[in-house]
Amino acid sequence: MQGTVDGFSYGLVTPVAAFLMAALGGALGLRCTVRSLHGGRTFKAGWLALGAAAIGCGIWTMHFVGMLGFSVAESAISYDVPLTLVSLGVAIVVVGTGVFIVGYRGTRPATLATAGLVTGLGVAAMHYIGMYSMSLRGEFAYDPVLVVLSVLIAVIAATAALWAAMTVRGFLPSLGASAIMGVAVTGMHYTGMSAMTVHLDGHASRMVQGGSMTTVLLPMLFGPLVLLLVAGVIVMFDPLLISGEDTWNGAREPRPGRRAQARHAAPAPVAAPPAPAGDDFWPQPGPAAPAAEPASRYPDSYGPR
Repeated sequence: MQGTVDGFSYGLVTPVAAFLMAALGGALGLRCTVRSLHGGRTFKAGWLALGAAAIGCGIWTMHFVGMLGFSVAESAISYDVPLTLVSLGVAIVVVGTGVFIVGYRGTRPATLATAGLVTGLGVAAMHYIGMYSMSLRGEFAYDPVLVVLSVLIAVIAATAALWAAMTVRGFLPSLGASAIMGVAVTGMHYTGMSAMTVHLDGHASRMVQGGSMTTVLLPMLFGPLVLLLVAGVIVMFDPLLISGEDTWNGAREPRPGRRAQARHAAPAPVAAPPAPAGDDFWPQPGPAAPAAEPASRYPDSYGPR
């Protein structure tokens, strides 16, 4: 018997919350990755690692926030704790791999495609590991077409996110890129969810085991949320991130005033006096030019009065 699957038990609350988590993780990850480009090699790895952790935790939190609205009418659902933790580790590691590749190798087409493929496949693996961590009195089945589509969405979203992390500058463009990332990752999640059907069987091998939603998911969401909060505090109070990208790139200095221009300007050349008239073949020496006044006598002016 096929179970009655509902992915929106709480209406639009869980999809909107899932999108916000993905967008928040993406925004923090983008800012950390941009910051790594301007802090020298000393803290580059640290900023990249923080950005990868923020994006990975945002994606993982998005997935399980979305799962809070998933239910099967005919069966209770529980979650296997070790597999749930494995899915979190996969999310952080694969995103970190992609971020470090583009952070140190740049965004050349081949490099970006490789990093996007690795990261996208890892995000899809995180999703399906998280799905496999569910236990109920039945068996799961997946539509292969929708599964492939969800993987393609994950790869495209990951590639776009890595490209944006290395090329998008400015606060508002980063927010726009983060929103697009949130839409893409959330779309991948619900595409994968729509590929699943449940066949109920009281004697199936996947019986209900592990912890319930309230005993497993909610406490486990606390850790990634704390990490996102810490990353947000670091980003908010970092002086270079507050000052803006123009300062990092060495913005043009303000044009000096007229006094400064005159003070640093080269002195005008003194014209030589005309040679005296005469019949001699050799020119007569002209009068000596007056010696220039020392500049120190006029510290607050442009020259002799």
